[in-house]
Amino acid sequence: MANSAEHDFLSDSALRIMESASGSRLFGYTEGQRKLFDFSCDLKRDWSKVVAGQTLWQHGGDGIDKDLRTFLNEEDIHAAVYIARHESKHRARFTEVTQSYLKGPYRDRLSRLRVFWVPPDFDASNDKHRESIYDVLKNEITKDLLLHVALGGLTPQDVTRFASSKRPGLPIAILSHVKKHGYRNHKHTAKELNAPLDALRYESERLFIIGFLGSESLQGGLYHLTDSGNAMLDICSRLRDYLGGNLGDRNENKEFEHISRLLGIRYPSIPSTARLIGKNAEVDIQDPTALLLQHVAQATADGSVEWPEPYFALPSASEISASK
Repeated sequence: MANSAEHDFLSDSALRIMESASGSRLFGYTEGQRKLFDFSCDLKRDWSKVVAGQTLWQHGGDGIDKDLRTFLNEEDIHAAVYIARHESKHRARFTEVTQSYLKGPYRDRLSRLRVFWVPPDFDASNDKHRESIYDVLKNEITKDLLLHVALGGLTPQDVTRFASSKRPGLPIAILSHVKKHGYRNHKHTAKELNAPLDALRYESERLFIIGFLGSESLQGGLYHLTDSGNAMLDICSRLRDYLGGNLGDRNENKEFEHISRLLGIRYPSIPSTARLIGKNAEVDIQDPTALLLQHVAQATADGSVEWPEPYFALPSASEISASK
């Protein structure tokens, strides 16, 4: 049976949203081949994570068991997106099936599921419906999928705690150093960063508590960069581009702005020319965004950070073949 217009629109929208979000330059995007799933793609940073999805629209819920079994059987999937018509029988069947998997060998894989319910009266031939549903999916997929999969579960609270450090620039310098060199001990790292030992120890422990640094020990030490810490470093690098007037055309990047806003970072509210460091700095200490930009400006001035380059989508296999 041919797919409905609603089914095709929802599947294509999921891919368009993820591809568009890669314009933030925080991760790369490559569309995957559609074999078992209605849509799939590969999100890339210094790792590669596969996102696959199914759309449930026409059939009466009988395929939910098969869809979820396919999701959970595939080992290489990092996130499984299910876009479904919001009907009581669908929700009831979905709950019944997921509950049955809680008792089986795949219960740990249930965490990869991301479900987005669409109103049952959605009509793909209606322009207003299409626009409204696309906007809703964009916000939900960005918050519940991209922030978790591509940005390591970064939250607005993480960003606020990071920005609240009273030592401008040092937290960013620590993340950058750990990413490139690791973290042997406090004394060695303080010497490498030319930072006071007590300040270095305190900031490193803060980053560990926030979750930007990880360690095999519950007490910390021998730190490594976590996915969320890596994402925070990437965001700071794009904010550095903003302060330098290099974020994009007319120093704008709407996709990065959208993701930043979901994280509580409203950088366009602060002119890129604002005085953020030095004498007579213009920084509202009650504004997490202003404090974060101050960190970025100070780290830039100190020259202590190796800023990550933007991530771009890699060419697909078909594009590579076509270019030969």
